[in-house]
Amino acid sequence: MKNLYLGLVHHPIKNKRGAEVTTSVTNLDIHDIARSCRTFGFNHYFIVTPIKKQQELIATILNHWEEDKAGEYNPDRQDALSFIQCTNSIEESINKIEELEGHRPLVAVTGANFQADDGDEKKLRERMLLDNKSLFLLFGTGWGLMDSVVEGADFRLTPLRGIAKDGYNHLSVRSAVAIYCDRIGRVFKETL
Repeated sequence: MKNLYLGLVHHPIKNKRGAEVTTSVTNLDIHDIARSCRTFGFNHYFIVTPIKKQQELIATILNHWEEDKAGEYNPDRQDALSFIQCTNSIEESINKIEELEGHRPLVAVTGANFQADDGDEKKLRERMLLDNKSLFLLFGTGWGLMDSVVEGADFRLTPLRGIAKDGYNHLSVRSAVAIYCDRIGRVFKETL
């Protein structure tokens, strides 16, 4: 199995009106997404934000769990949080993966409102095997990744679709990450 990397993107993100914004980092996203990534075998979890104060907040949270007492109290959380990296941009994250892997990863994006997609997790695995690349799976916060990020990606993963009769389809990013990680884990387990 190729190496798997996940990115939670806070910039560039759309707001309700489609304008480019930077969203705020939340403590729950840091913890819960790290635990999903760790459970399903991702190598690194990148939190992408160019705002220095947000980066300082992430560092404070991570440092808390590296302390002796916090780490002793909950070593599983410390383990999950140990592979988080904060970066200024998607491109910086890609460069870090390229340094680790020796090649540029296949960049896949997720979103609830794609007009078209490239396929499900099985198609993604086929593409990775064909290209012989690692995966960098991006999740947007706010109202999703800017169109430029989606258009520049190598693969657009089929959106998650709910079954609500009224068409409601607005999962938290933490929930979407957990679902996709489970699906990818199941599909990629077949290649081990």
